[in-house]
Amino acid sequence: MTSRLLAAAIGAVALCVSCTEPGQREGTTRAAKGGRMYGGIYRQNENGELSSLDPVRINDVTSSHIVINIYDQLINFDNELNIIPMLAKRWSVSEDGKTYTYIIRENARFHDDPCFPDGIGRRVTARDVKYSLTRVCDVRAKSKSDSYFRDKVVGASAYYHATRVASQTGASPTVSGIEGFVAVDDTTFLIRLEKPFAPFEYTVAQTSMGIVAREAVEKYGENFFQHPVGSGAFRFVQWTPDRTCVLVRNPNYWAIDEFGNQLPYLDGIRYSFMKDDKMQLLEFAANNLEESYRIPNEFFADIVDINKNPKGKWSKFTLLHVTALSTQFYGMVTIDPLLKDKRIRQAFNYAVDRNRIIRYVLKGQAASPAHHGLVPPSMPDYESDSVHGYSFDPVRAQQLLAEAGYPQGKGLPEITLQLNAGGGRNVSVAEAIQGMLKEHLNVNIRLLQVEFAQHLESIDNAQAAFYRLGWVADYPDPETFLNLYHGKIVPPPGRPSPINSTRFQNARFDELFEQALSTTDRVERMRLYRQAEQIAIDNAPMLLIFNDEDYRFIQPYVMGHPSNSMDRMPHYKTWFKKI
Repeated sequence: MTSRLLAAAIGAVALCVSCTEPGQREGTTRAAKGGRMYGGIYRQNENGELSSLDPVRINDVTSSHIVINIYDQLINFDNELNIIPMLAKRWSVSEDGKTYTYIIRENARFHDDPCFPDGIGRRVTARDVKYSLTRVCDVRAKSKSDSYFRDKVVGASAYYHATRVASQTGASPTVSGIEGFVAVDDTTFLIRLEKPFAPFEYTVAQTSMGIVAREAVEKYGENFFQHPVGSGAFRFVQWTPDRTCVLVRNPNYWAIDEFGNQLPYLDGIRYSFMKDDKMQLLEFAANNLEESYRIPNEFFADIVDINKNPKGKWSKFTLLHVTALSTQFYGMVTIDPLLKDKRIRQAFNYAVDRNRIIRYVLKGQAASPAHHGLVPPSMPDYESDSVHGYSFDPVRAQQLLAEAGYPQGKGLPEITLQLNAGGGRNVSVAEAIQGMLKEHLNVNIRLLQVEFAQHLESIDNAQAAFYRLGWVADYPDPETFLNLYHGKIVPPPGRPSPINSTRFQNARFDELFEQALSTTDRVERMRLYRQAEQIAIDNAPMLLIFNDEDYRFIQPYVMGHPSNSMDRMPHYKTWFKKI
């Protein structure tokens, strides 16, 4: 953007802020106990596309933001990432670490929907939990989260492979279910593991583990992904692709606040899908949104001071910022004919000046350069700086590229970097890295923007050899990042690999990683994780760029916003202050 256009854009935003007063909002409010207020429609924009409302098919942030409000999981996290009850009112773990017992609350009900007799939602039971978690391992459901249970829960791998065969033949699976999922009665659900798996306590909190209604899956079939029925705080109403997704308050939600108010407070949520960060900020400043996630990099210095507070006319809004459990990276498919040479991958890592990107492209809107590893430095109890990664060293980058047979980049074909469409910081960062690889290695990078759903599909199927992605922690354990390097979850060629998308495989990494997973002593587990990560980083299946710091403007009347370092967005406690 030229300086003239930039000045005009900032002026437009400033004008918008100065000519409107915060406080205009949609819907009416009414008093609740304890000074809380019911009512209002929360208007939230997502920069990415909504890919699915079926939890088992989700591995993107946009869809996760929405479905976490439609479905309940067994457990949840508070804003400090402590585990709290959800559908399970309590739970326990056996002494040998292999059996998890969940006691299901008796007052949770599925949303009213035509899939039920008379359209009235029924009570959620342990059998629904069993059904929903079994779907996570069902190939026919197009699940993207099966690796969280396979080789961990007794019988999960056998069921997964049986459904894979069934999906190819059209016959029924030769294995009818997962032995390690047991509904003892209506309120007691057991999970039995093959061996202790230390991070498992977090697994069932993921959005992909949302509890669904069997009746809805059977009624809507292939269309269930766009007609969800859960038991969460909000009920689905409408999804118009690329435009809106509308949720309304679930009047039968089980949760009660500390004052005796039935949750949620809001009457509904309406999501929009503007992909331009600048347009999103303009809409927020015009009071057409309750929040604006991320600040366009070119505006950042004019809006936020050195103490991370909003300045000038922007000080009338509330600015939330949190160091995220998130890393931005470019994946490099390790089975690609060109990128299978780790020296090329290492050269790319050394040729990128991450500090320069943060200072001049992101205008400081990042937590830190990713000089160490994929696991961000904000991970609790993890000494990320002991992992030796890649800092800017163009001389070493050139040496490595020459060793790979491409001195000064001669003979190296043009490489396509695929990123999701929509502009904003992803394009700005890509253009900067494109320039650095040309300047320091004489490598020609072509940028290809595609729609997000297509982007994810081609990544999963190894059809994008060099691709942009970011990873946000599913839970506060390094396993959620290091699983992206786990070689044993990589399927044979021709099948999608939605977790380990680089298809990196290393026997020693797998050995250390799996040893860590069965180690209940957290200090020792972290040490093993670091050893494993060092092996992965040395092989450079990713070009690691930076760790996120999330900035989010919210309107001054928004209370109880679920700001947290994992960017989970459940709005069951969000409310609008009286103004």
